[in-house]
Amino acid sequence: MTAVEYELAGDIAVLTIKNPPVNAASQAVRAGLVTQIERAEREAKAVLIVGDGHTFIAGADISEFGKPPQDPWLPGVCSRIEDCSLPVVAALHGTALGGGLEVALGAHYRVAIGSAKVGLPEVHLGIMPGAGGTQRLPRLTGTETALDMITTGRHVSAAEALEFGILDKISDGTPRDIGLAYAEQVLKEGNGPRPTRDMPAPEPVDFDAWHQKLITAGKGQIAPATAVRAVQAACDLPFDDGLAKERELFSDLMNSPQREGLIHAFFAERAVSKLPELQDVVPRELTRIGVVGGGTMGAGIAGAALLAGLSVTLIERDRAAAEKAEKTVNALLDGAEKRGKLSQARRKDITAGAFSTATDYAALSDADLVIEAVFEDIAVKKEVFAKLDQVCKDSAILATNTSYLDINEIAAATSRPQSVIGLHFFSPAHIMKLLEIVVADKTAPDVVATGFALAKRLRKTAVRAGVCDGFIGNRILAHYRMAVDNMVLDGASPYDVDKALVKFGMAMGPFAVSDLAGLDIGWATRKRKAATRDPRERVPTYADRLCEMGRFGQKTGRGFYLYPDGARKGVEDPEVLDLIAAERAAAGVTPRAFSETDIQTRFICAMINEAARVVEDGIAQRPLDVDVTLIAGYGFPRWRGGPMKYADMTGLETILAHLRNFATEDPFFWQPAPLLERLVEKGRTFEDLNQGMDV
Repeated sequence: MTAVEYELAGDIAVLTIKNPPVNAASQAVRAGLVTQIERAEREAKAVLIVGDGHTFIAGADISEFGKPPQDPWLPGVCSRIEDCSLPVVAALHGTALGGGLEVALGAHYRVAIGSAKVGLPEVHLGIMPGAGGTQRLPRLTGTETALDMITTGRHVSAAEALEFGILDKISDGTPRDIGLAYAEQVLKEGNGPRPTRDMPAPEPVDFDAWHQKLITAGKGQIAPATAVRAVQAACDLPFDDGLAKERELFSDLMNSPQREGLIHAFFAERAVSKLPELQDVVPRELTRIGVVGGGTMGAGIAGAALLAGLSVTLIERDRAAAEKAEKTVNALLDGAEKRGKLSQARRKDITAGAFSTATDYAALSDADLVIEAVFEDIAVKKEVFAKLDQVCKDSAILATNTSYLDINEIAAATSRPQSVIGLHFFSPAHIMKLLEIVVADKTAPDVVATGFALAKRLRKTAVRAGVCDGFIGNRILAHYRMAVDNMVLDGASPYDVDKALVKFGMAMGPFAVSDLAGLDIGWATRKRKAATRDPRERVPTYADRLCEMGRFGQKTGRGFYLYPDGARKGVEDPEVLDLIAAERAAAGVTPRAFSETDIQTRFICAMINEAARVVEDGIAQRPLDVDVTLIAGYGFPRWRGGPMKYADMTGLETILAHLRNFATEDPFFWQPAPLLERLVEKGRTFEDLNQGMDV
């Protein structure tokens, strides 16, 4: 099949891009556009570029990522379109993203159907537009609008694109028909080529302020700020010089580790749900779900399900608690409606009966899936599951939202362990993307498939996890949290730790995270695990002392930080430093200084080491599952690719050397994972494991 088909419709050459499923701008498409443009110049009076199927050009060909570029390069293709001696019309539908929009910008006229969307999302892959997007877009939209689109990578509706000057017209009909009509209008009006490059340079803005704002907001990510300098070139330089500057900056980003990290994250998120065990497995039907427990987590789960079009029945212990939960859910829905995430029609459906609360478990008799979100206590959860087993229909799936507890033990409280699964949501559940799907020993494949289908419907990033204390994410978190707790006991300030790790790129520092989540959560976990703790483990107690003082974080106004007058951002508290100093003195610890690099290195090495154990134990099936979990649920900087990708890029031998050095201080905690040692011995990487290699 020809990637770009040529048809002469009267005086108009119709170039139809046929590269399913998304008409990616592959080498064949690029070469086809150049060849057919040249043919059109010999045979036609105008050119129409249109996409076959569901979209125009949705972006670059991801199969070419990381490979040497093949001629013709996209910048040259866009310039060849713009230099065409005939008027060129691009008719857009579906999406015109990245290189797809750059092709359209190379055309002289642009028309679209009303549902089309355009955008330049390259910054999400650690790069920026490199085929003229930073030079042509601001000439059409103005500088501020172009900067916003390019540095956020957001998708823009056809209506916005028309307002911004990207589109010339929005029409109803098929892309081919509206494109031909517009091309005929251009010819009838005697309009010829209209190269964007010939438009006046856009107005300058305070580019230094834009650059600094994005450096600060990006927490280490460089692509958005770099793109600012490319747009600046559109204002300051002649067009061809601006293109050259854009290409220079684009090449710098292509060669950066951030590009490698972000592209790894891109592919990992697409691979994480592709499980051999689910091939050809049909998920169970889901229409009605139940939620047991209407606290913060249960209400968030109910809200997420309602937003996804499911009917929800929420169970609480008494009428007062049910009414409180109903108010919480409705407040979430109100917020979603204000943000345009919930249509008025769907809100009417919810009000008319798609959402209900009850105090009797019998109300769940027709539920297809029930998610338990009660207090994190194994006895309480087993009691809930025993009740659900009695009232739910035989085909119903019973899911627990536990963060740590043994799902096999919970499943044993029912007569249907094959229908029990863990669905570990993250708070706030209606916003956070990660959903750990925890597969117990007897969980049936179609139940697992249903969990992934639900995640897709909820627009969550689903990761398969095995059963252990904390599953993937919380097990790793507990380990790296112990590393920073020990650093504080040895002399670091919790505030310096938070600052160093935010500078590393984490969304928040671990002590600020504890305050946000509630210090009592970690306290309960430590008390639960106290009886089974290895005697060789160091156990700092300053966090427990804070809890004993009633300092649970933001919700009490005091934790590691102070939150005066209900502030969301904490301020440092000298009293906490005094408490830590007292524990050091009692333990006979002589405090020592930790540099920013010391803190970051110990943090990431502890994370990688425990992650290697999680993979070796089969809790995570592949290193990429760890990467997606930490990025989607724990604030790990996406541009670093995840901890396992970061380890590969740093060098596993370097990570192992750090661990062995730290082990001279604390042999128990810093003992290297056997998998990491084998990988270094054999010269392999975590990516080799992602590719199925055996070590």
